Amino acid sequence: MGYQGLNTEGMSKKLFSPFALGNIELKNRVVMAPLTRTRALGNIPNELMAEYYGQRAEAGLIITEGTSPSPNGLGYPNIPGVFSEAQVAGWRKVTDTVHEKGGRIFVQIMHTGRVSHPDNLPEGGRVLGPSAVPSGVEMYTLKGKKEVLPTPEAMSAADIEEAIEEYVQAAKNAIAAGFDGVELHGANGYLIEQFIHPHTNQREDEFGGSLEKRAQFALSVARRVVDAIGADKVGIRLSPFGQNNNLPAYDTVEPTYLYLAEKLSEIGILYIHTVDHSSMGAPVVPLAFKQRLRAAFQGKIILSGGYDAERAEADLQADLGDVVAFGRPFIGNPDLVERLKSNAPFNELDPSTFYGLDAKGYTDYPFLEKAK
Repeated sequence: MGYQGLNTEGMSKKLFSPFALGNIELKNRVVMAPLTRTRALGNIPNELMAEYYGQRAEAGLIITEGTSPSPNGLGYPNIPGVFSEAQVAGWRKVTDTVHEKGGRIFVQIMHTGRVSHPDNLPEGGRVLGPSAVPSGVEMYTLKGKKEVLPTPEAMSAADIEEAIEEYVQAAKNAIAAGFDGVELHGANGYLIEQFIHPHTNQREDEFGGSLEKRAQFALSVARRVVDAIGADKVGIRLSPFGQNNNLPAYDTVEPTYLYLAEKLSEIGILYIHTVDHSSMGAPVVPLAFKQRLRAAFQGKIILSGGYDAERAEADLQADLGDVVAFGRPFIGNPDLVERLKSNAPFNELDPSTFYGLDAKGYTDYPFLEKAK
């Protein structure tokens, strides 16, 4: 039956206890992590997506797949946006379904920046980045071919201001669509991290150079979004030491992210969602750094990165974070919370259906009763 939820018997099971995330009461500390699933035909959320998220509403919090604030941010085929009336209406079906089942849901706002191909963008869309540094990444396009991504256009001052405003408007649209809040995607090598990282940011203006200047785009987006919808509705995802989308290691990663944490704390955002990609081959995030990040940020911490129930419980007990996000286990187990609680077997995953256009491998995984 695939891999198992680990036995946490004898622990206090902090993982399954209620938790107040700002003004939002979570029924447990299990978070559904963002998972790109490419079911948004025409970049518009639909009834199938509403069913998928509704099936997983027992999570304390759902964070949606990466959702673009802009036509320029639609890097991958069939990912959703939150910049048009049709997209807002589509997301309303999702949030209504989750709320009817007692769940809470944030949208992850993701501008892919240089991780994009023109064939995946609408007419007039542009592949943008802080600097004209190619990724060398290959990606499938809507034409069905795998292509090497082009060198992005270096963003002008006007492009940067427009992009920040797109995040702001997307956040407003998200609240109009019924979301409980938004998560800014500052990880995985997408636009916000492209500004943070010295390899992709070779600018010599107020948004580049020193680590403080490289942090300014992230901080400007966070500050403006907080001003628009309130600090209690805004989180950010960060991946210190991550190397997604061909980002190399660099010497100042620790002071960079500690500076970001301190400044985000001053802005007052609700949480930082930290990603440890070591389970996927990236460098291990040192325990001492996790502890320093925790101390530097006065808000809540969401932990993620290859967790099982036992490790999640241990890290919560050690106060490394407040809640824990699970990714792949939620793909095949809509009732993951119950399976973790009861140490039930997990459904076996079918990776060939992770990205698709229909219900196969999306909404057809069995719940425990049906599995029995």
